[in-house]
Amino acid sequence: MTLLTLIAAPGALDAATVERVRAALAEAPGGAGPPDWLSPGEAADLALPGLAPEAADAAARAALAGAPVDAIAQPDPSLAAPRRKRLLLADMDSTIVVGETLDELAAFAGLKERIAAITARAMNGELDFRAALRERVGMLRGLPVDALDGTWARTRLMPGAAALVATMRANGAHCALVSGGFSYFTERVAAAIGFHENFSNRLIVENGHLTGAVGEPILDRDAKLATLRRLAKQEGIDPAAALTVGDGANDLDMLRAAGLGVAFQAKPVVAAAARARVDHADLRALLFAQGYRSSEIVERFGG
Repeated sequence: MTLLTLIAAPGALDAATVERVRAALAEAPGGAGPPDWLSPGEAADLALPGLAPEAADAAARAALAGAPVDAIAQPDPSLAAPRRKRLLLADMDSTIVVGETLDELAAFAGLKERIAAITARAMNGELDFRAALRERVGMLRGLPVDALDGTWARTRLMPGAAALVATMRANGAHCALVSGGFSYFTERVAAAIGFHENFSNRLIVENGHLTGAVGEPILDRDAKLATLRRLAKQEGIDPAAALTVGDGANDLDMLRAAGLGVAFQAKPVVAAAARARVDHADLRALLFAQGYRSSEIVERFGG
């Protein structure tokens, strides 16, 4: 038994598209059930009694033929992990916030293009993450710390980020931000939208300026996976009851280890390797993938 969730931007998922996918899957053993609309015009579930998730995902993408609709196939939660996850572990840059905060910080030193080029290669797995991080931060030696304030003022939340955290938290999930970026930003993002905890790297500052060094140990790909395992143990759950989301190569291990690991608007190497991906919808897609209906979504923590 597989559940296939089709998700698009609000108003962009019509009945004809859902029926086209259902018809393509109807030839499989057991056929395809009628759509269960989680949010009219935005998200719908299809139950596939006789199809494995990998086959359902491939068939759905073929039927969509490039339409701006995401498809997430999962094992029936009655047979596998619970559909509504009890732990959220999210990357920050280009996932919970728009863009890369280190690249934006580099703009204050006139180095945005040079540093962004290194960031792009590191996030696609072409460079060692630790070495690339040290190189980029080293280029910012001497930058006044007020550039951090300027960068934060420009930082925008990814659409759907606040609702993702608020809804999962309202339903008892533990929510953590885990980033290869920096504590100055993760602390502020966590406070803004309600993450219980945040884990990241630390910029070394002396006399009001960046020294060009990063605090040790560096939070990298291995540390993200270790954080998932530690928090799952802390919450008394299996990693199968966790949701992880990210866009870069340093997120891949935690995406693979979770019950639902989602590559969100991800770099090519990550999108190709992840079991689930979201390319078109916003972060509310992760709520629909867990079976939340639009009427159950909480838009902001404490709201």
